[in-house]
Amino acid sequence: MAAALASSRCCRRPSLLTIDRRRSSVARCALSGGKGNSFSWKECAISVALSVGLITVPPTFGWSAHAYPLEPVIPDISVLISGPPIKDPGALLRYALPIDNKAIREVQKPLEDITDSLKVSGVRALDSVERNVRQASRALTNGRSLILSGLAESKRANGEKTLDKLAVGLEELQRIIEDRNRNAVAPKQKELLNYVGTVEEDMVDGFPYEVPEEYNNMPLLKGRATVDMTVKIKDNPNVEDCVFRIVLDGYNAPVTSGNFVDLVERKFYDGMEIQRADGFVVQTGDPEGPAEGFIDPSTGKSRTIPLEIMVDGDKAPIYGETLESLYGHAFQELGLYKAQTKLPFNAFGTMAMAREEFDDNSASSQVFWLLKESELTPSNSNILDGRYSVFGYVTENEDFLADLKVGDVIESIQVVSGLDNLVNPSYKIVG
Repeated sequence: MAAALASSRCCRRPSLLTIDRRRSSVARCALSGGKGNSFSWKECAISVALSVGLITVPPTFGWSAHAYPLEPVIPDISVLISGPPIKDPGALLRYALPIDNKAIREVQKPLEDITDSLKVSGVRALDSVERNVRQASRALTNGRSLILSGLAESKRANGEKTLDKLAVGLEELQRIIEDRNRNAVAPKQKELLNYVGTVEEDMVDGFPYEVPEEYNNMPLLKGRATVDMTVKIKDNPNVEDCVFRIVLDGYNAPVTSGNFVDLVERKFYDGMEIQRADGFVVQTGDPEGPAEGFIDPSTGKSRTIPLEIMVDGDKAPIYGETLESLYGHAFQELGLYKAQTKLPFNAFGTMAMAREEFDDNSASSQVFWLLKESELTPSNSNILDGRYSVFGYVTENEDFLADLKVGDVIESIQVVSGLDNLVNPSYKIVG
């Protein structure tokens, strides 16, 4: 994955910028020796360490490569290669819920760990899976009262029923293991984790914070929504029309998610082509004509939204600033890596907003899906987290994103659940 930095002459680093088909948004950085060298060998080592994680072609940085001393960076490079990262979109969404209930997390973790247990070849994996199941069952038995006490009162009845289903499902998984039926483990694991996720969502009581006043009148998604994106695949006989299921997380990105759902309800993306597909990202959202984003018909002006980043441990998102600018330069203080974002660029199919390179608050309608997943770097040890607003993950058929090409057509995007979480919907007012 470090191939993008392997050349001794130059590397191409496409930014995740808004698309303007009238000009190129590709920057170059020279890695060759001699007078024109813009990176020292130590800097190249840092670049390679960054590139082997989520990205192979990171966005342009917009600052001089010689502006900051390198000595503090080298001793701390181990922070970039510890792990392992969470790469499953479902797990990322479960851990991103605004809850604080240790008992349900103790049930969840061993069930998530089954994924790693199944990496062992043959039926030997089942011994490890059995330990995971016993741990989860014990945690559910011992922690049931604490889990029940964490349920929102209005959702308690549903939460109790789901816990009962979870207990029965754990017994069924134990029998699958006893029958040495390895192939049945992963589907049952998915079912059980869906139950866990439902219980955790039943612990969320209302929306947990106030959106800043300057953004409070925008379309806001106060909760989660699920959309299906149907894409017509051209020129690929192996792939027919594909439906991508996407979960949008308004708990951690209410402005960004609300803007997108509002555009979906306006049918803004229906009939639009895929406009970038380069092995790094799939991108769309640039409308026909001179505008690079959505023009609000009620004002005649482009509607833009702020950069929106939720940091783990914070009560509300940070608006209008990258974590790099907020915490100090990454290559000087490593502040970027110490701040953990709730929605990291870890999963294949991570969904985020594109924006102009030097304007953090210029996102409008252009979105992209990342075609990489974290391999070596832990969460937030890359140079995408904290620089672009992540607001969801593709949870079904994400692998087929890699088959999309420029010119493939989005037939429709439809909200299948969660539309009632959208407040201030502008599509109901105009157009």
